[in-house]
Amino acid sequence: MRDGLSLKERFGHRFAEFARYSRAADVIDETNVYQEANQETRRIMNEIVGEILLPGSRLDGREHFAALRREMQGGRRMLLLMEHYSNMDLPVLCYLLDHDGGDFGAAISRGLVAIAGMKLNEVNPMVKAWAESYTRIVICPSRSLADGADPEEEARGRKINMAAMRALDAAKRRGQPVLVFPSGTRYRPGKPETKRGLREIDSYLRSFDAMILVSMNGRCLRMSESEPDNMIADQVFPDRIIIAASPVTDCKAFRDGVAASVAGTEGADHKQAAADRIMELLAAQHDAYEKLR
Repeated sequence: MRDGLSLKERFGHRFAEFARYSRAADVIDETNVYQEANQETRRIMNEIVGEILLPGSRLDGREHFAALRREMQGGRRMLLLMEHYSNMDLPVLCYLLDHDGGDFGAAISRGLVAIAGMKLNEVNPMVKAWAESYTRIVICPSRSLADGADPEEEARGRKINMAAMRALDAAKRRGQPVLVFPSGTRYRPGKPETKRGLREIDSYLRSFDAMILVSMNGRCLRMSESEPDNMIADQVFPDRIIIAASPVTDCKAFRDGVAASVAGTEGADHKQAAADRIMELLAAQHDAYEKLR
């Protein structure tokens, strides 16, 4: 089968199976922001991921994932901050944790909660079925609440986000690791603004004990140039993927270090500086592993 087929062309024969098992809400409100993984659609997603990962795909920095697990067992609230290139990032991460991570990887994968935008539930039934394969806390992205937003939608978004914060607190109390994409959106080539860290990432750093940075080298899914907003038109390119983890870093120490680095700088925004530093470190980690791929 040739590369570059759309998701619909490559996996359309599985859409009926997704639809049969899908049960997630089509519309998000404050009552359904926490969505537990659907194990039936997860099984289908694992089969799809296994089909498009090339030999040599692996986890690197396994000792750092293992350290994350030990920290979780010790009661620390753990955060994963991951590069975001496609809607395949989370499925590939969970697949490799399950298949290349030993006992610690499976434990992380089972407990992992991803912060996800409401668009994944509401834009397309197949995108929703894909997304519901993984445990998520659904939010209304900050860009949707910017000036000029419809007042009713803005009010709805704020209710959703308040409920999401309560769900996040509950997940932390249960000891679940939380994954956040610090750019808040998929990277679009030629649009460097899509790789800038969101200022809100500082609030996650403030509310967690420690973190690891997760880089993604290789990409099985690429946006269609002609239909970039149509997720079902994303193009499939089997690839060899390396997902790597940084050492565990104390969140408070990290924030304090960033704040000290910008202290005395006129107009400095230490919250944005923290997000920028996260993205700088992820970029350096990505570049280092790309040389190994």
